[in-house]
Amino acid sequence: MPKRARAKISKKKSSLRLSNPPLFKSEEQFDDFLPVDAYSKLVVGRRSVRSEIARIEGLLSFEHILWTRGLRHIAGVDEVGLGALAGPVVAAAVIFPPYFSVRKLLGVNDSKKLTPLKRDALNRRIQREAVAIGIGMAEVNEIAELNIFHAGQLAMRRAVSNLTVAPEHVLLDGRPIDDFAVPHNCFIKGDSLNFSIAAASIVAKVYRDELMTEFDKIYPQYGFGRHKGYGTEAHWEALKTYGTSPIHRSSYERLRELSTLEDSDVQEEIFSLRK
Repeated sequence: MPKRARAKISKKKSSLRLSNPPLFKSEEQFDDFLPVDAYSKLVVGRRSVRSEIARIEGLLSFEHILWTRGLRHIAGVDEVGLGALAGPVVAAAVIFPPYFSVRKLLGVNDSKKLTPLKRDALNRRIQREAVAIGIGMAEVNEIAELNIFHAGQLAMRRAVSNLTVAPEHVLLDGRPIDDFAVPHNCFIKGDSLNFSIAAASIVAKVYRDELMTEFDKIYPQYGFGRHKGYGTEAHWEALKTYGTSPIHRSSYERLRELSTLEDSDVQEEIFSLRK
């Protein structure tokens, strides 16, 4: 083959690659782009679509077992914000239709392993494809009263109870929930092992991040929009300078040592943001 012909073929092939995924100025631009094959390249990254489908099918193995037994409404549940210094614990419960097309949700993974762009894109797809989604929260005063572990369980209970479709079986991330009436299975690090739990982790993470961004408008001195309430160096420096706010978990020993901002009525106002 002549060198010129080989060069043209090489150039054509390279133009089809999406090694650098496109950037989008708005959610609408991204959603307009989703139906085309390039969506798979964007959310999957360097993996081939075939290998990504195989990975997703592996994550769905437990759902398939339950679907073959005749169960239809299987909820995955996960919580986020356990390790934060401020803000609520947020949990999500997600139910998908049996045997849905996995191609519609390629890229679903533990939310901590995804970039904000991918999380937002996948969250919108999950919202469209799910049969039902429930959100539950445990607020700062409940964290102080119950401790962080039981507050996380409370948030998960509320997420399940807020589903518009009653689940027949629940897949939980972490340890069992005390006196949980719905048949369930628990998975340690379930957001990396199970599809429905991973999807729930994405929904919960996006919801909580948006809530912390709203808190940032009320208390801009802490930088909640950047660190989402977690204990970054910048967050600790702000705490040393300004003390704690009403949304900080002041029951934590290290935070009790810091002075508290006076604001008696702000707690109810702040948490109205979630409605």
